Amino acid sequence: MLKGLIDFSWTLFLDRDGVINKRVFGGYITHVKDFEFNLGVLDFLQFAHLNFHRIVIVTNQQGVGKGIMSENDLSDIHRYMISKVIENHGRIDKVYTATNLKNDQKNSRKPLPNMGYKAQDDFPTIDFSKSVMIGDTNSDLLFGKNLGMKTVLVKSDEFISESSDFQISNLTELIF
Repeated sequence: MLKGLIDFSWTLFLDRDGVINKRVFGGYITHVKDFEFNLGVLDFLQFAHLNFHRIVIVTNQQGVGKGIMSENDLSDIHRYMISKVIENHGRIDKVYTATNLKNDQKNSRKPLPNMGYKAQDDFPTIDFSKSVMIGDTNSDLLFGKNLGMKTVLVKSDEFISESSDFQISNLTELIF
């Protein structure tokens, strides 16, 4: 599917909940003990490590803004996630989070492009026209579209009204 499209100059943007780990519909992953990788994710990230120049996570985490979890809880989850990815010969270059509430004035949540611009500030070689956004929600797809990326939908129980360039059931379908 992506074969022939990407080369090592491309950047991979990934949503977290529903893409990297099992999503809790109507709830939040608030502690490491609740974090469970989706099937095939660690294999895919090993593949991505060898095929993408940058790999970043962009994730809305308003559970922090709601006071359901702390910034420390979120950092613990991301440290655990990254350590397991590294143990399995994969890589995540950085995780960007939007912890504010949906209606906050200083909103950095997807679908707004702020986390993408922050990633580009940190990694100036990121070219959004040579980037792929993989997500499972309308806001993920719109985030990618707002920045001119290719988009990949991971199908789930979520209602999706946005179109995507590709649709998959799980990340292993992208390994070539």
